[in-house]
Amino acid sequence: MAAESERVDRSSHSMDKSITLPPNEIFRNLENAKRFAIDIGGSLTKLAYYSTVQHKVAKVRSFDHTAKDTEDDPLYEISMQEEILARLHFIKFENAYIETCLDFIKDHLVNTDTKVIKATGGGAHKFKDLIEKKLKLRVDKEDEMTCLIKGCNFVLRNIPHEAFVYVKHADSEFRFQNTHPDIFPYLLINIGSGVSIIKVESEDTFERVGGSSIGGGTFWGLGALLTKTKRFDELLQLASKGQHTSVDMLVKDIYGGSYVSLGLTGDLIASSFGKSATADKEFSKEDMAKSLLHMISNDIGQLACLYARLHNLTRVYFGGFFIRGHPVTMHTITYSINFFTKGEVQALFLRHEGYLGTIGAFLKGAEEDNPNQYSWGENYAGSSGLMSTSPDLNPMQRARSGTFDMLEMDRLERQLVNLPLLQDPSSYIPDTVDLSEDALAREYWLYCFEEALDGVVKRAVASQPDLPEAAERAEKFRHKYLHKLQTLRHQPFAYGSLTVRSLLDTREHCLNEFNFPDPYSKIKQRENDMALKYFQKAVKSLEELSWEQRQFALVRGLLAGNVFDWGAKAVSDVLESDPEFGFEQAKRQLEERPWLIDNYDQWLERLNGPPHKCALFFVDNSGIDIILGVFPFVRELLCRGTEVVLASNSSPALNDVTNNELQILTERIAAMDPVIQSAVKEDRLTLVQSGSSSPCLDLSRLDKVLAGVVRERHTDLVIIEGMGRAIHTNYYALLSCESLKMAVIKNSWLADRLGGKLFSVVFKYEVPLDKKNTTLDHVPVTPS
Repeated sequence: MAAESERVDRSSHSMDKSITLPPNEIFRNLENAKRFAIDIGGSLTKLAYYSTVQHKVAKVRSFDHTAKDTEDDPLYEISMQEEILARLHFIKFENAYIETCLDFIKDHLVNTDTKVIKATGGGAHKFKDLIEKKLKLRVDKEDEMTCLIKGCNFVLRNIPHEAFVYVKHADSEFRFQNTHPDIFPYLLINIGSGVSIIKVESEDTFERVGGSSIGGGTFWGLGALLTKTKRFDELLQLASKGQHTSVDMLVKDIYGGSYVSLGLTGDLIASSFGKSATADKEFSKEDMAKSLLHMISNDIGQLACLYARLHNLTRVYFGGFFIRGHPVTMHTITYSINFFTKGEVQALFLRHEGYLGTIGAFLKGAEEDNPNQYSWGENYAGSSGLMSTSPDLNPMQRARSGTFDMLEMDRLERQLVNLPLLQDPSSYIPDTVDLSEDALAREYWLYCFEEALDGVVKRAVASQPDLPEAAERAEKFRHKYLHKLQTLRHQPFAYGSLTVRSLLDTREHCLNEFNFPDPYSKIKQRENDMALKYFQKAVKSLEELSWEQRQFALVRGLLAGNVFDWGAKAVSDVLESDPEFGFEQAKRQLEERPWLIDNYDQWLERLNGPPHKCALFFVDNSGIDIILGVFPFVRELLCRGTEVVLASNSSPALNDVTNNELQILTERIAAMDPVIQSAVKEDRLTLVQSGSSSPCLDLSRLDKVLAGVVRERHTDLVIIEGMGRAIHTNYYALLSCESLKMAVIKNSWLADRLGGKLFSVVFKYEVPLDKKNTTLDHVPVTPS
């Protein structure tokens, strides 16, 4: 009892030092909080609540152009409006801080309708009276295993790169797995005091198929007896420094080497603690802790393998108090699984494993809101991210991660699903390069985003000229995003695989955090107005060309339009210094054929064949790109008899065209062009939201409505345009129909990496293998 009191006092003292992480930055938006859930374990408390967040969104509304001559009037007006966003907050902290945290919540909780707090975990009963007294809420206890499974299903379904394998001594300790389109069935090995083995078959169907009394409690209890060390984390720290071979008897200790006929290597453990029976010496605490950890981890690993084989399951997730992100634990379990299954089954760990119980308890209390009917996305601006598992790498940082840790998830406006045209959704990886594993690329892109920060801040302030406090908010954005970049430099695995896409998305999340929903709104408005004036002239000049000349001119126009990308520094520098830089100048910047990736001849040959049934076109930038590049190309497809679906961002990102803007642009172009007008009227040209708010594109998280349209229209051609969508992501994506991936490389470093130069062209036309015989017999070119 004295030891426990000492631990609490020491922890409480460290609470004072943790004021650099103030509670009002941790328990965010408490004034709008409701539906609390809590999961109290032996040493950690995990709290969940739901809140509504008021944030600004940029809306565009078309002007009425019928009443007067509107030659010089802007096409649409931009307004900032308040919208309500649903957010889930999950906070993890040591039990020593529970009273302080409950006090803070009580003091800042305003007008909540919540009368009940859902609770789970072994400590829920112990702290029941304290919670009810502090928060004036009735504690309603939920079944621990049901909560665990609900939470696990939720994170696997909603958080890409949730699961990872642990690889010791690799450049990146973590190898993240892609979200599988169907998460069931799987085996969950929950290692608490003992071990529970649960087979999960569906959202509400699971069964405890086995278990063991030898688990985390065994390690803690025997470890305390052997080393006189009472704290779990201290035991793990000892184990990380120990040599188990001093205590364990190996195969070579018995046979003098390997036992070849049985397939046993000399370094294999033949008997845990075997040497302690005969050796006449004292063993170090570190060596005994390491031996004990190996013994228990190997036992759990073998048990997991047997149950995985018994139930024919290859997806095995490990969680529970015993894991807690410690490298030695994850390594020994991984080694054990690999050994017993000969690599057929992988040991999978979860980035948010510590939150599963509280997420499940929260979902149980929020069933009337049907949270599972929505898609949710991790808010990188408000989430802590995974800390390094190496205790020696940054001990202070590791100590802080034990103090407070946060996860925030935002409800998305639409349900997100796979693009039905993915050849194999389970193996689809959106991102071309994993910066976690490519140190050179990581350092370049982190530097690149840091260097671009001044420009982003400047544009954010310029987008809100009537709001004097915009400059102050922009500086807060700068500080927050810079902090994120510094974190990712040391912990590239913090939010899953680090990619150019995740760096862009984190920046968008931070901009939204400080109410800058669309910093490029005025730039887009100006460029759209300007490009529209040249649309009819561009179409007329194309119609004067021969068929073959026109096809090349259309592709060249699309590529030239894609040059106008404010997200590329080489381009934004030109556009800011030379406002007269236009469509013709962009054409002259393009690389001459043969291009870096050049399948144009195959595409031309395909155009000599029958028209496609329906083309799905993922569009990129506003202004010249969409109006003078995309629309003439789409016009030609329509004239060939191909239906077209234009998929654009649901919300702003850089100068990408949004669905709202595209609706207005299409109306204006239809008023000028009978081809577009009739296609809109006859429903041969359809505009659909992609569900994305990113300059990149994840084809496994698209608007469910778009997926339905793709199926209904029997889409047989997918066109992906732009550096973010076709090079940083989807470069290697395999589709079950023909595809065109087009982009101009507007980054010298990337161009050099791909073997080209600035403004090199990627024109990649691909036909799936099973369709080549009926279409064209060619092999797409790819960079080495």
